[in-house]
Amino acid sequence: MEGCLPLIFWYSVLTSASGLVDMDDVITKEEQVYLLAEATEKCQKNIKAQAEMSKDLACVPEWDGIICWPGGFLNELVSVQCPEYIYDFNHRGHAYRKCDSGGRWKLALGINKTWANYTECTKFFTPEQRIQEKDIFHRLYLMYTIGYAISLASLVVALSLLCYFKRLHCTRNYIHIHLFASFICRAVSIFVKDVVLYSGSGSEELEKMLGENLKSELGSSAGYRTQLQVGCKTTVTLFLYFLATNHYWILVEGLYLHSLIFMAFLSDKNYLWALTIIGWGLPAVFVSVWASVRVSLADTQCWDVSAGKMKWIYQIPLLVAIMINFFLFLNIVRVLASKLWGTNTGTLNPRHQYRKLLKSTLVLMPLFGVHYVVFMAIPYTEVSGIIWQIQMHYEMLFNSSQGFFVAFIYCFCNGEVQAELKKAWFRRNLALDFKQKTCVTSTGGSFYCGGTASHTTNSFSMSVVSRGGSAGGPQISGKHRIQPVHTLVSMPVHITNSEISVPSSS
Repeated sequence: MEGCLPLIFWYSVLTSASGLVDMDDVITKEEQVYLLAEATEKCQKNIKAQAEMSKDLACVPEWDGIICWPGGFLNELVSVQCPEYIYDFNHRGHAYRKCDSGGRWKLALGINKTWANYTECTKFFTPEQRIQEKDIFHRLYLMYTIGYAISLASLVVALSLLCYFKRLHCTRNYIHIHLFASFICRAVSIFVKDVVLYSGSGSEELEKMLGENLKSELGSSAGYRTQLQVGCKTTVTLFLYFLATNHYWILVEGLYLHSLIFMAFLSDKNYLWALTIIGWGLPAVFVSVWASVRVSLADTQCWDVSAGKMKWIYQIPLLVAIMINFFLFLNIVRVLASKLWGTNTGTLNPRHQYRKLLKSTLVLMPLFGVHYVVFMAIPYTEVSGIIWQIQMHYEMLFNSSQGFFVAFIYCFCNGEVQAELKKAWFRRNLALDFKQKTCVTSTGGSFYCGGTASHTTNSFSMSVVSRGGSAGGPQISGKHRIQPVHTLVSMPVHITNSEISVPSSS
């Protein structure tokens, strides 16, 4: 039984992988149109392929805009399961058609259209639930848009700080810079994808198809096949690539932190190139393979719609990265717990020990992307289900805000970054103070301050310099030697009268 547990675990992981790796997206009306267009094309091919077999049937097979109906015999009630490509349908129900005694599909009374009973399919397709689902999707869209916007702004600031201060340039911070860049690319690609894919007229088309007349022809959807240009497919490909690079740079961070605790060999700067290849190179490989296969075997519609088992080309590498990171996280937490109990035995009460361990664990969770694993074994359900709503709100919240937490922990809470900011702020204030308050005053009361010098100060300074340079004049040491006024202007000091030695005869 123990040997079966790993198999059960990995089976649950793989069965829910589709929802896991597409965590930044929900099905949209445009995607629904694409799925319907794809079903139309598939149905037409099946009808042509089965033309010879359909000769014995009284009612011929046909596509009615929603379902691909098989042929039927005289007086037969044909039933077809509600298709899964209609997202809001009750997929457990059936649709029905009647082949009459004349060898024709039965027509609906009062209209010259084929009769079909979609009652079971539209069981959950009520106006109230449509409004509720629309509100849910709008709330999810608003949530992840705000989350990614906040993350994007904080990541840009964090990336700028690490790049600006040269004292922060080291292997550890170089990895942080790459991680921040991957989060930025992911957020930008999501915004671009939303603009390119979901700003068209697909909403209106779908309302026509799935509104009052479910059996209206889908002729308008064929136009979408001509509108799917290279830009749409490129956008989806780049989105998948940046999504993959983000996961793999999280993995690189996990490997680096794990190596610092256990091996410390990755701290060498020479290994940065290997880590860079893992973070940016490996995702490019399997995403390119997926794109090549998609072009060769399933170059239909925009590539944001899944093409069967081809999705595993990029989903399995993402799952591997997520699971490796999760096991690294568990191992690090184990080591932290053992060290905490070993070093603080007798000094801290158990409550304080648990509190410190919990604090460390909560800090590590967003860094290792542990939130990806929480709902991994729970597949997506109907939109109306409470589990689906909890799952989607959880994923949208944590996925969109992960970049902010990473920037906050790795940069804004970093003591080295805070020290450099304090130094830069101190130098700035000091420079402003020198520009405003630097003054040079002579024994005669004349002065130079804020870019204004009196004639007395200039003549006095020049006379003292000339006397100090003569044979009979007093010798002024290098410490107290007076320079010309134009030199004194740039000196960030305040010279008092007591520092200048002048003969009384002067």
